[in-house]
Amino acid sequence: MLQDLHLPLVMGAALIATASPGPSTVAIASASMSGGRALGFRLAAGITCGSMIWSFSAAFGLATVMLANAWLFEVLRYLGAAYLIYLALRSARSALDSKSGGLAARAAPTPRRAFLTGLLMHLTNPKAILFFGALYSVGLPQGVPAESLLVVVLIIALQSATIFFGYAALFSNPRAVHLYTRLRRWFEATFAVAFGYAGLKLLTTKLQ
Repeated sequence: MLQDLHLPLVMGAALIATASPGPSTVAIASASMSGGRALGFRLAAGITCGSMIWSFSAAFGLATVMLANAWLFEVLRYLGAAYLIYLALRSARSALDSKSGGLAARAAPTPRRAFLTGLLMHLTNPKAILFFGALYSVGLPQGVPAESLLVVVLIIALQSATIFFGYAALFSNPRAVHLYTRLRRWFEATFAVAFGYAGLKLLTTKLQ
């Protein structure tokens, strides 16, 4: 039953992990300030779906299966690092473009592409399933019924969606957009460094 679960522990740990600055936050900030709230919401939706997929998979045992097949983590690690470095290069190219501003500095992503960007960022991050696997193994007792697990996954998904969509709303407010328009190249350079650092860190980190 739900009263037997350590929900405060699970939700607190998930809250800290989700709200902490990272590649997802940078991506949402970039999309929201350069493309507006709708684009930020699409990307946030993709990130949320990716988080739900890993959360659901970890809750129902996929983390254990993947730990027994380390090559799967290595594939995801290289794919995730490559994608983050690609985002870094795209932001760097925008930062070096002094002739354009806003979305004109780079190809405006479609809503579908924004969603897929968020989804791929999470699905190619093996640390996500490791986090959820550790979270559920510590915060949930043995023998939890499937329906209770599903409720926990949905609660975490709702919490994550609130944070990600909240970031999109925050960074797409008129003041943030105006600041981005004035300092676009500096923001893009910052995004490039952040994505590049995250990609290199993922590339050089040995997952246990």
